[in-house]
Amino acid sequence: MPGFSRRDLLKLAALFPPAVALSKVISTQNVLTNTQSTTLPNVIIVLFDAMTARNLSVYGYHRKTTPNFERFAEQATVYHSHNSAGNFTIPGTSSLLTGLYPWTHRALNDGGLVERDLVGRNIFKLIGKEYKRIAFSQNIWADFILSQFREDIDLTLPPSTFGITDHIIGDKFKDMSSAYRALDDFIFKSSTPGSIIFNPIEKVLYSRIVAQNLSDDYPKGLPQNINYPILYRLDDLFNGLSSFVNRLSPPFFTYFHLFSPHAPAKPSKEFNEKFNDNWHPINKPVHRLSDHYSNSILRDGRRLYDEYVATVDKEFGNFIDALDKSGMRKNTYIILTSDHGEMFERGEKNHHTPLLYDPVIHIPLIISAPGQQNRTDIFSPTNSVDVLPTLLNLVGQEIPAWCEGQLLPGFSGKIDAERSTFTVEAKLNPAFAPIKKGTIAMRKGKYKMIYYTGYEKEDAFELFDMENDLEEMTNLYSSQSQVAASMRDELLERLHKANMKQTK
Repeated sequence: MPGFSRRDLLKLAALFPPAVALSKVISTQNVLTNTQSTTLPNVIIVLFDAMTARNLSVYGYHRKTTPNFERFAEQATVYHSHNSAGNFTIPGTSSLLTGLYPWTHRALNDGGLVERDLVGRNIFKLIGKEYKRIAFSQNIWADFILSQFREDIDLTLPPSTFGITDHIIGDKFKDMSSAYRALDDFIFKSSTPGSIIFNPIEKVLYSRIVAQNLSDDYPKGLPQNINYPILYRLDDLFNGLSSFVNRLSPPFFTYFHLFSPHAPAKPSKEFNEKFNDNWHPINKPVHRLSDHYSNSILRDGRRLYDEYVATVDKEFGNFIDALDKSGMRKNTYIILTSDHGEMFERGEKNHHTPLLYDPVIHIPLIISAPGQQNRTDIFSPTNSVDVLPTLLNLVGQEIPAWCEGQLLPGFSGKIDAERSTFTVEAKLNPAFAPIKKGTIAMRKGKYKMIYYTGYEKEDAFELFDMENDLEEMTNLYSSQSQVAASMRDELLERLHKANMKQTK
């Protein structure tokens, strides 16, 4: 008999009382209270999973998807060419939190393990014990990454915090993330006859919990984490976050990894069908390594995604308003970003792909400093590995020599036209072995090179001028031979050095 999927765990949760998120959080206040006065600034990272900068109106997108991001940006520094170091949660999140590229920290695939000797190289440890260090992820994969840094985190909120449904077994264990995964893998992936017992009742339980949580506010259903299904309302989530933050004593460092607007897209009633405007984006040729979705499917997927982004944007606006009202922003850095982008082109939908075109790696980065009154726009290329050293510098901590990121322009960093940054995709490659199958993107100045290896009989390269061809329609690899050769040699040399470390 087939085993259960991850989705099925949600159905069993109907047997248990729903989570009362704030009661869990409030009980932690004694741990988080700091009786010493301090001049250190607070830091809040709000990460939106699978949010591409290409579909945000704050970056000039055709549809008005993010008016509240735009309002936030008027008192912030906006990065227009910011790329993730990975194209899905595990490498993208790990690079953000360690300041290391995926070929260094080695969290390359679904295993999600950071190289053991490098686990201590994380933002929570480096920012120092003067801070109350708090982490929360609705994405179970990012939560597993956080669990590897737990020795350096003062409080990790469970993924179901602020949600409607809760995990069953996790609260009985000290290491809840491991408990979730162990239970999930044992029961729902097992091919043992246990499924014979659960399968007859799981449909009933699922129907019950869905029926109990139907809402006119969400015509397509409530948002949920599909990796380890947790239902939640976006208004409850952001209200919970703002209430939680406003209870904290400074200085604190919080990392909030929110699942939305990751699929499945669940826009609220206000935005459902809002962008049913018959607008057709550019049709691009279907890539040979894509899933070959039709342009019609891609257009529908994009529209629904845009409506979900608009829903998220509204609730983020309410979150910022709450922080303004409490006065919290006067001494707080707020960083808005993502772990990777999303794609609706070339026959590919979402981000489960070997492709590294702009929509899937171009992510938002907007940083509001305490007391900032004006908007600053930065157009030079930056990377998610740059966030860690920049934050360390802002709070007066030393930047370690091993860090592969640089200070962001606008926060003591200098624009370096010759700097090279990288995005690494190798989800089908063993994590702790040389990369033989994967895709590497390299950004240098206005050019971007994409290297494919291990997917076909021969390796392949593409070269694009990102200033004059943001849609990446013209491959210059043959016509710009000098630029192509220089970037190819540098990319291959960097990959060779990374691979050599795995052969020792």
